[in-house]
This record gives sequence, C-alpha cells and structure tokens, in this order.
Amino acid sequence: MKGQITTFLTFQKENAEQAMNFYIGLFDNSKIINIKRWGKEGPGKEGTIMHAIFDLNGKLFMCSDSPAIHDWDFTPAVSNYVECVNESDLEKLFTKLSEDGKIMMPLNNYGFSQKFGFVEDKFGISWQLNLQ
Repeated sequence: MKGQITTFLTFQKENAEQAMNFYIGLFDNSKIINIKRWGKEGPGKEGTIMHAIFDLNGKLFMCSDSPAIHDWDFTPAVSNYVECVNESDLEKLFTKLSEDGKIMMPLNNYGFSQKFGFVEDKFGISWQLNLQ
C-alpha cells in the first residue's frame, strides 16, 4: 500500500464494523482485508475496530473506532462518488444509502448527467451517485 492514497474513515460512535459490513454488502467485488481490534488494554472499547482495511469494488478504505471523541465529524464536502452501471443499480444504492440517512439531492436530471443523487448515509458518510 506504500504510495497509494486510501480513504480513512474515523468513526466516533463505535460503529465502524457495522458501517464497513453495510458498505461491503452494497457493492459487488467487496471484502474485508484486515481487522485489528482494541484489546482489554484499550484505550478503545475492547472488541471495537482499532484499524481495518476493506475493499469496495477495487477501492481501498481504512476505518477505525476512535477512542477519542473529536470536535469534528464527517462532512458532505468530502464524499464518495460512484459512477453507476445502470439506472437499477443507481436506484438500489440511493435507496439503501439514504435509508435512515439524509437525502441532500434527490435522484433527478440536473443537466450534467442522466440521473444524479447525493445522500448522507446513516453513519454520516456522503455519497454522490451518478448515471452518465
């Protein structure tokens, strides 16, 4: 992984594993590569994610459950952009990612593609979904 740029997601609600499994279930060709968990010695809650690496359809991500609670969290100014293969995939992803989340731009033709939507999922991660 040296030299490669990888997205790192810092979760502050001890839900990194839940989020990672949710994303792996949404995208084809996705898998968990490695997980290290916090032990009894801490400082994170025992069993939560110290560091994990996962692959979403060829794109590497890392995540952790931060033992420290920071003044910052995820922001929609940085989002994951997904070029969908077809309208069915776009609508499926939009529905699942927006469930218990927030729709920031409903699926529509905004003039720059056939169909586009922008959502924040239930974990606070933002997704731009596009169909050329």
